[in-house]
Amino acid sequence: MGMDTIETIMGRRSVRKFERKPIGDEDLHAIIEAGRQAPSAANRQPWHFVVVRNEELRRQLAEACSGQSWLADADAIVAGVGQPGVNEKWYSVDVAIAMQNMILAATALGYGTCWIGAFDRERVESLLGIPEDMRVVALTPIGVPADRPEPRPRRPLAEFASLDRYGRPLK
Repeated sequence: MGMDTIETIMGRRSVRKFERKPIGDEDLHAIIEAGRQAPSAANRQPWHFVVVRNEELRRQLAEACSGQSWLADADAIVAGVGQPGVNEKWYSVDVAIAMQNMILAATALGYGTCWIGAFDRERVESLLGIPEDMRVVALTPIGVPADRPEPRPRRPLAEFASLDRYGRPLK
């Protein structure tokens, strides 16, 4: 039984330590399905997800992600790839929304993830055989967390939300 949506959002953490345990195929497919269900501009779904489970390839990807070697400890690394030719303006947002769906689904199923935006795009795309007309937008490891980080501080609501007009306090 998964958490409800708000609990899942509030409980999500950036996990950087993973146990060397496999993700069940059924869970992995549910996580990818959550990405497929994401909204996209004009429902164009300009995405492709490369799920990397090969240990050596995970190690090479971790190196291409600014040397973040801990990434390779997760059972899978998912690369969210977009198609700029489908919608140049929105493809990266659409991929980001789909990736967030997958991150929340993984959290609800008890797995850890971490948004990875620091990577050598050309190297990652070469490692994964990404066609020239597509772009990697972000990656996330998915695995059994070895620890549960404490919540990080968040700005107060009054600093980032307004009612009707910018700067008017939200009640």
